Amino acid sequence: MPSDGTSPDAPIRVLIADDQPLVRRGLSLILSPDPTFEVVGEAEDGERAVAAALRLRPDVVVMDIRMPVLDGVGATAELARVLPDCRVLALSTFDMDEYVVAALRAGAHGFLPKDVSPEDLATAIRTVHAGEAAVAPRLLTRLISAYVRAPAPAPEPPAVVHGAELTPREAEVWRLMATGLDNAGIALAMEISQSTVKNHITSLFGKLDVRDRAQAVIAAYETGLVTARSS
Repeated sequence: MPSDGTSPDAPIRVLIADDQPLVRRGLSLILSPDPTFEVVGEAEDGERAVAAALRLRPDVVVMDIRMPVLDGVGATAELARVLPDCRVLALSTFDMDEYVVAALRAGAHGFLPKDVSPEDLATAIRTVHAGEAAVAPRLLTRLISAYVRAPAPAPEPPAVVHGAELTPREAEVWRLMATGLDNAGIALAMEISQSTVKNHITSLFGKLDVRDRAQAVIAAYETGLVTARSS
């Protein structure tokens, strides 16, 4: 259900921000024939994207990360501040770099490579519009492998994050998640059920003040739960 309370039958209003006219046109041609989308505008840089969003009030901004004047990370952060109900789906030509982390930290609800299929793009827009996170699996995998690794031996997980105390089980779930395990792997490692893992993750996300696994991995890196990969 859209967070702004609009009818679920109303088309998703999309603003496209990219410094390349051909890319903007291509994205518009992909989305416009689908009646569930309405492309309400285009912008060629981050500053104009913010201005257009304030004027047009889109539900989702499909945002190129590398743009002139104001890049997509800066524009995402500004939109999170002035239009918190507007979701940002970030796009990048590059599979994995610091912009993935920066965009998610700035408030993007999703991150996709530009070579994504039209079907996956449409699905991701619907996902972020619903308030959920959409990160391409290969990007999440590379985020884990490129930025963090499990130390040996692993340090004691932080007991308190953002003023909230973690239970020992929540801390262990967080550590295992940050090493790249999925729910089934965490359940096997901890000898608990997958439903219990899901309950711990829901509680953990609330205490960490994160939306999804990608942000949880970033938080693990920043708190020292896991350490940066050596050069």
